[in-house]
Amino acid sequence: MKFKTDENLPLEVTNMIKRLGHDCLSVRDQNLGGCSDVELIEICNLEHRILVTLDLDFSDIRSYSPNSYAGIIVIRDAIQTIPRLIELTSRAIFLLQTEPIVGLLWIVEESQVRIRGNK
Repeated sequence: MKFKTDENLPLEVTNMIKRLGHDCLSVRDQNLGGCSDVELIEICNLEHRILVTLDLDFSDIRSYSPNSYAGIIVIRDAIQTIPRLIELTSRAIFLLQTEPIVGLLWIVEESQVRIRGNK
């Protein structure tokens, strides 16, 4: 699968996704730092990449309708240490083995993964 990690995630998350065998680029890899949310999601759409982010703006389905994109994963946790972010992101990546993501928004929290959109 193809992913793009937002600039708000540490490089270690990008590297972990790559180690799991996926194609993953970060916003930093493409010198997209500082681009708007709209620009970022459109680039993800053009590249057919799943966006992985901490930005809660992407969880607003009125602004970013999940069915328009390859998938959006929002990591939502009060503890944002590198090990914690790696743990939550890897949980989502492994869930992809059994759950679809195209056209869906996943909100990954400590105790659950909420999936929004039309399965």
